[in-house]
Amino acid sequence: MRRVLGFLILLVLSLPPLAYPQKRGLMPQDYYKEVTLGEVALSPAGDLVAFTVTTIVEKENKRHQEIWMQRLRGGGPDGKPFRFTDSTLESSSPRWSPDGTLLGFNSRRGKDANSAWFMRITAPGGEAFHIEGVEGPPVWSPDGKWIAYTKSPSAGEDEAEDRNKREGWIAPDAVSKTLDAKRFDGRVITSTRYKRDGTLQLMPHFSVRKKSQLFVVAAAGGVPRRITEAAFDVREIEWSRDSRILLFTGDERQDDESNVEQTSDIYAVSPEGGEARRLTRNPGGERAPVWAPNAERLAFLYTKDRGAETDIMVVDVAPDGTFRTQPKNLTASWDLGPGSPSWTPDGSELRFGAGVGGNSHLFKLSLDGNVRQITTGDRQLGAYSFSRDGKLMAYSATDVVAPTEAFVARGDGTAEQRLTSFNDSWLAEIVRMPAERLTWKVADGTQIEGWVVRPVDYAPGRKYPMVLKIHGGPHGAYGNTWFGTFHILSNAGFFVLYTNPRGSTGYGHKFTYATRGKWGEVDGEDFIKGVDAAIAKYPDIDRDRVGVSGGSYGGYMTAWLTSTTNRFAAAVASRLIVNWESWYGASDAQDLTEYEFLGMPWEQRDIYRRLSPLSYVEKVTAPTLLIEGEEDYRTPMAEGEQWFMALKKMKVPVELVRYPRSSHGLSRTGEPWLLVDRLERIRSWFVHYLIEQPARRRPD
Repeated sequence: MRRVLGFLILLVLSLPPLAYPQKRGLMPQDYYKEVTLGEVALSPAGDLVAFTVTTIVEKENKRHQEIWMQRLRGGGPDGKPFRFTDSTLESSSPRWSPDGTLLGFNSRRGKDANSAWFMRITAPGGEAFHIEGVEGPPVWSPDGKWIAYTKSPSAGEDEAEDRNKREGWIAPDAVSKTLDAKRFDGRVITSTRYKRDGTLQLMPHFSVRKKSQLFVVAAAGGVPRRITEAAFDVREIEWSRDSRILLFTGDERQDDESNVEQTSDIYAVSPEGGEARRLTRNPGGERAPVWAPNAERLAFLYTKDRGAETDIMVVDVAPDGTFRTQPKNLTASWDLGPGSPSWTPDGSELRFGAGVGGNSHLFKLSLDGNVRQITTGDRQLGAYSFSRDGKLMAYSATDVVAPTEAFVARGDGTAEQRLTSFNDSWLAEIVRMPAERLTWKVADGTQIEGWVVRPVDYAPGRKYPMVLKIHGGPHGAYGNTWFGTFHILSNAGFFVLYTNPRGSTGYGHKFTYATRGKWGEVDGEDFIKGVDAAIAKYPDIDRDRVGVSGGSYGGYMTAWLTSTTNRFAAAVASRLIVNWESWYGASDAQDLTEYEFLGMPWEQRDIYRRLSPLSYVEKVTAPTLLIEGEEDYRTPMAEGEQWFMALKKMKVPVELVRYPRSSHGLSRTGEPWLLVDRLERIRSWFVHYLIEQPARRRPD
């Protein structure tokens, strides 16, 4: 009996612990489990938080959005979050009525053309309904009596558009003629804005597109009043505190293709209708207006011209919005980029979000220009929402090892509590290595910041390959946020280095535009010295097995670094640019290089050619995977095709992957199946060329 018992004990001990999940690293297919939390809306009383939850429906190759709710008691969670909208329908963009009894949201339901829906806050879920006359995202007046919204006139309101589905295909100002218009179903284009990233169908001439206008309707429903007849799109509605004036922003030079200036302005109009008055006329662009609680001040964002700093301005105003004083710049001595401001309930300060290094946090700004950071930590916060009394705030937050979740805290940032845990269960079985901060200095003394993620199976003394990841932009930033790609590569056996070179945001205005006219020449040093710094700090990195990868600007820099240096043994370039002259003629974003490269290609021919990786392509030896979207008009696929053809002719190992139905946002918003396929191709390419059959970089 003892022998049998002993045998059974040994058998049990030898079995795998089925009751407990086995720890493993992140794989591409784990993307299907990821839950993303979007907009956050705290009720005026601070007793409920609504938020948008996005999940992946793997079988249907799509994303699904719902609105969830969380009850609060004493500033913290009361019970568990619950689904508020129908799980079989798409819903997003929650907005509270001033008294907190209604939640408005966007939802496409069947053949119903009106996407503005409402639900009463009397019980979890309930029946959604329309408010008669409301046909756009609702913006309630402070007194709760009116709802304002913007929308473009629909086809049903324009008989001419109904009669001619191809209106705008032939530019109204075209000179060439046809013999028989019924036999011609092509396009005659005179506008530079004839295509848009992610839109396979060419755009009609801009003059025939209906502009979004401002409408007002009684909060109980009724016939809407059209308030504006603007020749531009009406945006950013803001009610005055007494509900007697509506502010909005717009750009009267919106359709001027030659305009390179910042020309958006703030306008005021009565909700009863009448002529809209332009409140701002200074050179530059104004946006994000917000009325102070006492209705005697207005705050807004101001950018003098492209490449200039964005600042928060405050001005004294009359009851009708007219400026009584010259706007005062409150952030002139603050060197970071503020987000849209909002007032504290007593009107003594402004709140706004901003990036600072690799983090994003909430800041407060006093009327004497003093800026102080409210939230802290190595993470990125966003989607801020505040209770009416300012005592509570809700927001989303993410860090290196976790996707977004919802949080609530006091208005001063203290007593923070996490509300949701959508990703906890599947992440429990995933090993995620932390990011370790790394800094280094370049020749002019500038300090560059980056992060290193070790391999999941890291063991000291063993040699590992490394992949340098490069962000897009260049005016963007990596940091303390969730990037599944990094953990997938870490799990595959790589060190991962990701950096914020000069050109990145979050380090001051001078830093952001340090690369102007010198892409690659300035920031290239930041990457190479970053690789050197990583190898110096982590001697287990094999300097001969370093790969490089990035998309958009990161794709451009991948091509640049593999053609101008010998540091990389393999590369993956997504949505790259290799020939700035051909890119200029095919992209939908010519104004990017007109500013960054100090002019047009024929005005700055040397810069365009000198900064094109194609000028140095004969030096490339790194096996390169190219990833392109067939509907990408930001960095058109022909750029990748040029690089592919050149490398193929030189017998450099190269593959070109073309993704159908995919725009420039493939890596973020692409179809789930294609996005996961992309992750696996990146992983497998580097595994093959840096681990299984390592390609050696060319010698120094």
